[in-house]
Amino acid sequence: MPDSLDIHLQNQTNSHQVYAYVTGIAIQNNGARVLVKANGKDLYYPENPPAILSPLSEDCAIPLGPPGSSTVVHIPQVAGGRIWFSCDGKLTFLLNPGPALVEPSVLNPSDPNADVNFAFAEFTLNNDQLFANISYVDFVARLPIALTLQDTGGQIQHVSGMGPDGLDKVCESLRAQAGKDGRPWDKLIVQKPGQPSLRALNPTHGNAVGASFDGYYEPFVEEVWKKYHKKHGRREMRVNTQAAPGIVSGSVNEKDELIIGGEPFHKPTTADILGCNSGPFVTGPSPTRNAIIPRLAAGLLRTALADVEEHPSDPSTFYRRDPTNHYARIVHEANLDGKGYAFAYDDVQPDGGKDQSGKVNAGEPKIFVVAVGGSDAYVGDKMPKSL
Repeated sequence: MPDSLDIHLQNQTNSHQVYAYVTGIAIQNNGARVLVKANGKDLYYPENPPAILSPLSEDCAIPLGPPGSSTVVHIPQVAGGRIWFSCDGKLTFLLNPGPALVEPSVLNPSDPNADVNFAFAEFTLNNDQLFANISYVDFVARLPIALTLQDTGGQIQHVSGMGPDGLDKVCESLRAQAGKDGRPWDKLIVQKPGQPSLRALNPTHGNAVGASFDGYYEPFVEEVWKKYHKKHGRREMRVNTQAAPGIVSGSVNEKDELIIGGEPFHKPTTADILGCNSGPFVTGPSPTRNAIIPRLAAGLLRTALADVEEHPSDPSTFYRRDPTNHYARIVHEANLDGKGYAFAYDDVQPDGGKDQSGKVNAGEPKIFVVAVGGSDAYVGDKMPKSL
């Protein structure tokens, strides 16, 4: 694994004002916060600021050049990295004492980036591999992102992302779903009067925009608990932990607890299911429980638990009934290859199953391309035409 890597950033928008920002934790510098400077190669390690919301002392906006162009950025080994893009305006990053980086927020209307068209991809480059993915865990942006990775052996992985009209398709489908079931899917759309939609928020963040889904999943949870309750036929749920505990099974006991692999799970709320990190999905010291949680949470969010007993299940079992996470369903449908993180455990899949998560990874990366804009979006494992 190299100590550093070149990233090819492609402008696939129709704008001449597209900027990139690379942020993360510097693995080779004691975990210090790091950003890449505007020249795309030098590194900026922020110092501890004197007050909250202090400005950066370096320009970290990397200009991408005209549509169709490619800009090379050099990065060190980084954990928790993000490659941010903004179009027709720069992003504002600030510092809090620590130093802690204050990143752009889609939930704070007073954030200086609230009206900026931006998106990001996530990555980690360490001694083991390069791992990167496109994420919709927070929102869908008007700036689609695609990833292409070639390793030193010539193998190519590609995540297509959406076309330039991806957000429009998502918003159209959210409005249609709201009209169908009366739930506030349409309120997840961030749009100013007379302007195109700017982004669509994940329902995890619905309360920030007046889109409450309280009570949404509870009827489905009741159905699942009834199906696997001992007094209703003794059906058992079987979960392949895909780890040392192997396949574990369980059912609902007289205390209304779902016992799987000896681990008790109480009924989750809608907020627990959407966020995958609260209530019964809080991880802890038990490796068995921690292996079950992603698979149980994914099965509930995808509403597959009521139809099949073996989990993780095939994607053909996802989002087939109501209530379900229509945001996740719509996001996958809008991606050209159906891939992308629509929720925290969207990488859960059966052994040998089709990846849903929109990730690329390699132990020996050679060429890594991150394209923004979607104008050359395609399906298939090949290198972009411009390389």
